[in-house]
Amino acid sequence: MNVEINPNWHQRAEQAHLPTRAFIGGAYVDAVSGETFDCVYPGNGRIIAKVAACGEADVDAAVISARKAFESGAWSRVAPAERKKVLLRFSELLLQNREELGLLETLNVGKPIANSTNGDIPSAANCIAWYAEAIDKVYGEVAVTADDVTTIVVREPVGIVAAVVPWNYPLSMAAWKLGPALATGNSVILKPAEQSPFTALRIAQLAIDAGLPAGVLNVVPGLGHAAGKALGLHMDVDCVGFTGSTEVGRYFMQYSGQSNIKRIGLELGGKSPQVVLADCDDLDGAARSVAAGIFANSGQVCNAGSRLIVEDKIKDKFLEKVLLQAAALTPADPLDPSTKLGSIVTEEQLSRVMRYIEDGVASGAKIVAGGNRVRQDSGGFFVEPTIFDGVSNQMKIAREEIFGPVLATISVRDFDEAMTVANDTIYGLAAGIWTNDVKKAHRAAKAIKAGVVWVNCFDRGLMSVPFGGFKQSGFGRDKSIHAMEKYTDLKAMWFAH
Repeated sequence: MNVEINPNWHQRAEQAHLPTRAFIGGAYVDAVSGETFDCVYPGNGRIIAKVAACGEADVDAAVISARKAFESGAWSRVAPAERKKVLLRFSELLLQNREELGLLETLNVGKPIANSTNGDIPSAANCIAWYAEAIDKVYGEVAVTADDVTTIVVREPVGIVAAVVPWNYPLSMAAWKLGPALATGNSVILKPAEQSPFTALRIAQLAIDAGLPAGVLNVVPGLGHAAGKALGLHMDVDCVGFTGSTEVGRYFMQYSGQSNIKRIGLELGGKSPQVVLADCDDLDGAARSVAAGIFANSGQVCNAGSRLIVEDKIKDKFLEKVLLQAAALTPADPLDPSTKLGSIVTEEQLSRVMRYIEDGVASGAKIVAGGNRVRQDSGGFFVEPTIFDGVSNQMKIAREEIFGPVLATISVRDFDEAMTVANDTIYGLAAGIWTNDVKKAHRAAKAIKAGVVWVNCFDRGLMSVPFGGFKQSGFGRDKSIHAMEKYTDLKAMWFAH
């Protein structure tokens, strides 16, 4: 159920309390160095807060706090039913405070306030509640052995989990890590992206209010090369769950090898294809999904359907329908409750998107919609929904993750060429297939090398269904019972009779 959207979000933004200090050992603290970094509101480009810039000393303090809490058993050895009660209260507190949390999210990343308040925050709360309910539904095993021995296989928490999360869906992505990591009894150090620390810092206190013991959840805002690297290299961090770019994912792999061989779970970049075959009997529905799949959240989505692969016999007809959908989306004030398309997260990311657009033109692709920065008088970072036609799959705009509202249209002759082009990428996060032929649907779903394949739909999701990628889109899964696996170790216990 949607909350009533407060029309006076600008006034609320001016009066909002912005959390800026790290959260370690159950209390808000300044960075040991006293250093801060700027938080900029993408809607107008202005600095709205200075946030504690955590480094090695702060990470050390957070790890000590987390380890002390873990070894005390105050959470790790609490009965599953009690952990469930705490996490359910935590979920309820997220919902009770969703207008505040939604505002903090929008001020950090520039997404429409209606999306933050009625989408992202309830999604995060649902995730925490789902894992709360899953706590006592995961059983151990009794292995098949000879009569003179009994072998029990159980899952135990790994210990200290570093959750390093991105800025595009700050609270939702944090919940995807916090839910299974806390449910399985770990202590967690949450490292939000430097662009989006507010909700992570705010929910730390809400977790305490829900009954989570001090030290079980710590939050260290800071720059990636400082706080993130320190977590990756720390000898007493047992696991890193990371969502972000493939480039940074490689660093965490290196950090693991350079330190204590800590477990790594990676959900990385994507260049997801939307394959539309000529036999698709719902081109209007497909066009709506193609547009939503690339322009939602201003294209700042890891599984964004950024490559439109369409059979040439219907390409022009279908592209016209996508253009109509794009024309209805205009970037606007993120704090306006009617806004459907917000801003790009930072000026740096805006420049990156514009460079890719320029490169697409220079490579010979044709812009058929958008291509411009808009609302410059606001001071914010806004880009029109942009569509390229005449794209070769060898162009940068077809091969590299742009993370912006840019769609590359690639024509193919037939089904086989569509599958070849779809798989011709270093990524393998997700894909969409549009066809009315059930045999082709099954062939395509098996042929596409991706962790998630949607057939005649796109970007559908439930907490009960795992999410993650193949190839350089990472490994390990978020969501579902499977996510609990990477935050636990299997122990086999042998009892001789």
